[in-house]
Amino acid sequence: MTQLPLPQLRFGVLTCALLIVLPFYASCHPTLISDQPQFVMERLSLQMFRFNWTSISCRACQVLFTILDVALLSDINEERVARAVGEACIRLHLADEQVCRDITELFRDDFIRALQESLLWPSEACGLLVGPPCGKFDIYASWNITLPKDPKPPVTPPVPPKPGSPKSRVLFLTDIHWDNEYATGSAADCKEPLCCRNDSDTPKWRRREAGYWGTYSKCDLPFWTVENLLENVARAGPWDWVYWTGDIPAHNVWSQTRKQQLSALTVVTTLIQKHLGPNVTVYPAIGNHESTPVNSFPPPFVHGNRSSAWLYDTMADEWSKWLPEQALKSLRYGGFYTMQIQPGLRLVSLNMNFCARENFWLMVNSTDPANQLQWLVHILQASEDKGEKVHIIGHIPPGLCLGSWSWNYYHIVNRYESTITGQFFGHTHFDEFQMLYDEETLTRPLGVAFISPSVTTYINLNPGYRVYYVDGNYQGSSRLVLDHETYILNLTEANHKLGEPQENPKWTLLYRATAAYGLSSLFPSDLDGLVRGFIGDDRLFQKFWYFRHKGHVSEPCKETCKTAVMCFLQSGRYDLLQQCDLLNGVKVRKIPC
Repeated sequence: MTQLPLPQLRFGVLTCALLIVLPFYASCHPTLISDQPQFVMERLSLQMFRFNWTSISCRACQVLFTILDVALLSDINEERVARAVGEACIRLHLADEQVCRDITELFRDDFIRALQESLLWPSEACGLLVGPPCGKFDIYASWNITLPKDPKPPVTPPVPPKPGSPKSRVLFLTDIHWDNEYATGSAADCKEPLCCRNDSDTPKWRRREAGYWGTYSKCDLPFWTVENLLENVARAGPWDWVYWTGDIPAHNVWSQTRKQQLSALTVVTTLIQKHLGPNVTVYPAIGNHESTPVNSFPPPFVHGNRSSAWLYDTMADEWSKWLPEQALKSLRYGGFYTMQIQPGLRLVSLNMNFCARENFWLMVNSTDPANQLQWLVHILQASEDKGEKVHIIGHIPPGLCLGSWSWNYYHIVNRYESTITGQFFGHTHFDEFQMLYDEETLTRPLGVAFISPSVTTYINLNPGYRVYYVDGNYQGSSRLVLDHETYILNLTEANHKLGEPQENPKWTLLYRATAAYGLSSLFPSDLDGLVRGFIGDDRLFQKFWYFRHKGHVSEPCKETCKTAVMCFLQSGRYDLLQQCDLLNGVKVRKIPC
């Protein structure tokens, strides 16, 4: 995940939160006092984005931001701020001119409202831009959740189940990204952030046309590929249950409306129910693309039209066939819930948007938004008391979250390591994982955050899905992940069988983890050993690299690339990832946001 310099972050969310995490968001809070705020905004639109902040004095910086604060109290100046950001997006060539204008208009009202309600003072903004002597940026300052005083039970290392013990077969879907505007034969290369669409023009040469079943490019999936996937997984059943961790709509985030987002939610939910049938329970989690503007998830204290009620209420209606009333109640409140899957196994579905670095509403208050982590502790303590095991699902891996949120989550997993026996995420679109270790030594592996590959092709990937094999439903079951498989649709074959696309292509097994890596199970100690094996065995690592990209990779991962990946795999907490990258001089990685 790209970690951007804070001095560039704040305005960029307004323009390009969809493309990449831009070098503007969190940079400068528009604030200030003057009897000529309109003049200030006019000058700002011309100068703001080529200015060297380190060249001005602390006092001048604070005066400027004081004026900007006051300027934003005027609706006229909100228009000027939006215009300035739109022009900056165009001048910096962050996107096509129309995309810049559309994304600015879409983000404007929510983003400026969040800025107005945020706690960022001129001294904080200038501490961020000019340097620490001018102030301290502490919007994302450290905070701690409260753990119960109950002592942590003794840790018993897991043992493999006896031969013949029941196993649960769990289907995992994430990052579907259905594009309703996908057009076969359209340009696979275009100037917009998303191609293979009705408005992507005509391709310059035939090999760069959008394929029937999908395309190796910055393209999402057509409806018929999503349906073909569900037809195939229905035949591949039976499934004990399904985890589905969000990101339903396409990446055209500059032009999405609430109506379109809800339509995508309804269409894909109905499709899943149709093909998997009434006897398979699906446990969903919310992705960062479900909302519009993308990544915009206000905490529950934001009411009215700016709240997320429009989204959560529809989710509750659509998912009521799978979830009980108590789960639907907390879903409507904050987008998270818990419920029992089987006696002895509980699910917690987290709204990871409350930890997301791109959720600009967290500028208002990033301290345990919606009280979600404190709620998680309550659920885990109750499960520990009852002897339940717990699986956690969510969209964004916790190691990619805001620093303090990530630290607190890691702390919770450490305390309840004997209760939490599965953690399942998506978001990166890759087939990977992150290790969690004991806090004292950071050497004893105690958890794995499994990160499953995307259904979508975005960017340059085969479509894919995951199957988990979990210690099954019997007395004394560990409920740990024993193995997993990744299935793909090979687009080269599917799109060009005898020169024409296959009528009904097959989703094939890419690999089974234990067989591919020579492991007996996928316990934390097994995967920790695998990561250590990557260091001395480059052929083993390159195999992982191939699988990570779902069987479509252009070149091997060597030297700095390998070091960055190793940092990622061993850093289930964000500050550990930062430290590892810094120590090794590694540039942080990008993911499809």
